[in-house]
Amino acid sequence: MPKFFVSSNQVDGNTVNIYGADVDHIKKVLRKNINDEIIVCNKDIEQDYLCKILEIGDNIECEILNEIDENTEPNVLVTIYQGLPKFDKMELVIQKSVELGVYNIIPLELNRCVVKLKEKDRDKKIQRWQKISEVAAKQCGRNYIPNIGNIQNLNQICKDFNNYDLVLVAYENEKENTLKEQLDILKNKKDLKIAVIIGPEGGIDEREIEEVRNNGAKVITLGKRILRTETVALNVLSIIMYELEN
Repeated sequence: MPKFFVSSNQVDGNTVNIYGADVDHIKKVLRKNINDEIIVCNKDIEQDYLCKILEIGDNIECEILNEIDENTEPNVLVTIYQGLPKFDKMELVIQKSVELGVYNIIPLELNRCVVKLKEKDRDKKIQRWQKISEVAAKQCGRNYIPNIGNIQNLNQICKDFNNYDLVLVAYENEKENTLKEQLDILKNKKDLKIAVIIGPEGGIDEREIEEVRNNGAKVITLGKRILRTETVALNVLSIIMYELEN
């Protein structure tokens, strides 16, 4: 059943009002009619409701039939710091990472990033990426829309490392320290917060590796093969969820 996100100000007692692009999607794509049922999620409190459509017009008014207690969110919160890749690779990373359970994604400027976004273009790009996150969250039935943060540099994110139980950096020149070894240390712990730093196409240079290492990050290998930047987030997220989600 399709899910639509609303804010608390769209919920009034036992009714919900849906506005914007979702209205056209419900009317023209899904071809829903009065008395049809949909799932609505109040994203402010991460609560799902089973709703019945009462009126269809410029907005769609629904009656809340009951709360849905199912929680689709992982118990481990993973933030991806993604080195800005070329072309539309960032969109792929966002879409698939949201499906796999990422909590937040922070675009990251590193020395080897080919992409250099101008200040005037950044807000527009982040808005687009946030919309991709929302659409992916709807598609896979999540209770939470992962936030796409502002573009940051390495100095900025190093200040946030203390907010995490573990900060990982995937690095092709690391040969010994594995992802599994780091995750085994955290098994059976609850309310975990993990950050993963991923380089762009050219990777992370040695000076940047030393900087994050000196600030407490764990540099890891992902195996014998060098992965594309858009593959790393999906690989690491899948393993983290398999090892730590319960």
